[in-house]
Amino acid sequence: MSVPHSAGPPHDGRGDPGTERTARRTGARPGAVRTLCVFCGASTGVRPGPVRLASELGRACARQGIRIVYGAGGVGVMGALSDAALAEGGEVVGVIPQELMDREFGRKDLTELRIVESMHQRKALMHTLGDAFLALPGGYGTLEELFEAAAWAQLGMHAKPLVLLDDDGFFEPLARMLDHARDEGFVSPAERLLVRRTRTVEEALHAASGDPTAQGRTASTNPPSQAAPPTPSAPADPSAAAGPSVLAPEQG
Repeated sequence: MSVPHSAGPPHDGRGDPGTERTARRTGARPGAVRTLCVFCGASTGVRPGPVRLASELGRACARQGIRIVYGAGGVGVMGALSDAALAEGGEVVGVIPQELMDREFGRKDLTELRIVESMHQRKALMHTLGDAFLALPGGYGTLEELFEAAAWAQLGMHAKPLVLLDDDGFFEPLARMLDHARDEGFVSPAERLLVRRTRTVEEALHAASGDPTAQGRTASTNPPSQAAPPTPSAPADPSAAAGPSVLAPEQG
């Protein structure tokens, strides 16, 4: 095992060496999603849908040359996602705090494993590396990561797409809650369109690409009339205050 060393401050995912390597290998078109940041659970849940969908997403990303960044777990929905992508020859980057790695929660057979000092640094680095964010079913951690990314988008700190993916109704209550927040005046109609709900992997990757035709169609259970999508400010680097990350090169 290599000795971890400082990776320096996080940077924009579109300029990340890993995303550029993937683009050269696959011939990805400029502007296409090259690295997808996925939030998902470390449990399997009680229904087979989330694990099946995670596997389908992992295979699709590998086949399309989309690098996956996720929380480095090897069990539950996280495990299904990474297993499928790796089996298909895809690139998978795991980001995990040292404390969780010490408790053997992280897998070591990924394309790249980045070990950081805290949960805050984990999220900052994942957010920086990803061109888009996608949430599969999960618990507190998944929802917290999703909503932090959504809040940053609302504040104009980034303009990266945010996508929910489920095909069995898991995110239906959440979509209704977001509609309710909009109807009560706490989220504007434009801001409501920041989080888009999708039901197939194909639709999710289409939405993650930032294609404007994906907005509105999948965003809401009860969309208002003619709500225009938001125009975020120029992206900033929300990870600047997170401190340096620690990188462990490929292991396994």
